[in-house]
Amino acid sequence: MLIHIVCWKYKSEIDEPTREEHRAKLRALPNVIEGIEVFDVGADILHLERSFHTGLVAHFADRAALDHYTDHPDHQAVASLGKQISETVVSVDFYQPA
Repeated sequence: MLIHIVCWKYKSEIDEPTREEHRAKLRALPNVIEGIEVFDVGADILHLERSFHTGLVAHFADRAALDHYTDHPDHQAVASLGKQISETVVSVDFYQPA
């Protein structure tokens, strides 16, 4: 199992409707991209100094499934939006033993 985690810290001028639009577009990806086994997206609830605004956790069977997701045009569009409205985007990908 390959775990994919991404977090976005939005620019201060990005309003809540735009942030929620980004989250909604992320949540729609499992409907159009095959190979996603688990896909969770949510807004931060703690609002700590170190917190990011939005997080995503996805599970894929293997690297090929993650690569398919990464290269998919719908993912590319949402990733581009995320980069445009964020001051920082971080990610980590790791294998979880079965």
